[in-house]
Amino acid sequence: MRKLVLIALAFISIQAFAQGEKKERPNRGERGKQMMNLSPEEAATLQSKKMTLHLDLNEKQQAEVKAILLANAEARKAKMEERKAKKEKGELQKPTQEQRVKMANARLDHQIAMKAKMKKILNEEQYAKWGKAQARMAHRAKEKKGEMKKKMHQKKMQNKKTE
Repeated sequence: MRKLVLIALAFISIQAFAQGEKKERPNRGERGKQMMNLSPEEAATLQSKKMTLHLDLNEKQQAEVKAILLANAEARKAKMEERKAKKEKGELQKPTQEQRVKMANARLDHQIAMKAKMKKILNEEQYAKWGKAQARMAHRAKEKKGEMKKKMHQKKMQNKKTE
């Protein structure tokens, strides 16, 4: 009987310790904010170096990819600043269905153009590897979006219960 109680006590303490020691990754939101604070040049340089390591780019490819990434980073920074200014002025509103379709078309056109540019710069093996990485990133973004929706739903349900 004593042995059974000791085993149960040990099991419970191990279970509690395992739950208490749950290690979480650093907050991804903080990492995203740090990336947003980078200048377009810094962001493009970091991205091009990561791509160089991943795809084994030569110097000519590095320069061409960096130019494309710099243009993208500058455009993204300008859009963020515009959105931030609208938000501060209180002019930021949810887009209408027509605006959403227009934004989706613009995003997809940009992705198509990016693929075409990368196909010109990269060889077949590099392009295939880059395409796989892009698909993996898109899949992760989709999963993260689903997680965020789930969290928002849970918060709404908790708020309804407290009211």
